[in-house]
Amino acid sequence: MRIWLFKTEPDAFSLDDLQDAPDGTSGWDGVRNYQARNRLRDEVSNGDRVLIYHSSCKVPAIVGEAEVVSDAYPDPTQFSAGHPGEDSRSRPDQPRWYQVDVRYHRHFPQPLSLATIRDHAEFADMELVTRPRLSIQQITDRQYQQILALCGADEPRSATGAA
Repeated sequence: MRIWLFKTEPDAFSLDDLQDAPDGTSGWDGVRNYQARNRLRDEVSNGDRVLIYHSSCKVPAIVGEAEVVSDAYPDPTQFSAGHPGEDSRSRPDQPRWYQVDVRYHRHFPQPLSLATIRDHAEFADMELVTRPRLSIQQITDRQYQQILALCGADEPRSATGAA
């Protein structure tokens, strides 16, 4: 099992939107960067943990946690005429873009802001600091434990998803 950070703009799709989705589950679509796509397609797996990071907002922050509940599959928005995610170069037999389904787990008691992350030396090697534009980022177990502590969510989820 791996731990990931998925970036989203809360005006487009927030952790609240995920929580409010049927069964708290939604496809994580719209990834249109090849490196992020490759990670999503080739490395992200059913059962992985996901930290949800709200970007392009007043206070960018890690706000909560979800779980990947599917393996990668072609993102249907790439084939939807007029959809912002449409890609005329994609074909159903040769898709360019992929998505996974994620299920809401929890909001953190205290969001962890980007400013706070940058202020902590133990996060100096975190991709959010070193490669901030990448929308799918791997989180180390050490980083995950530190994030949980700083968010007031010291109890990591068990393998069954319970807190």
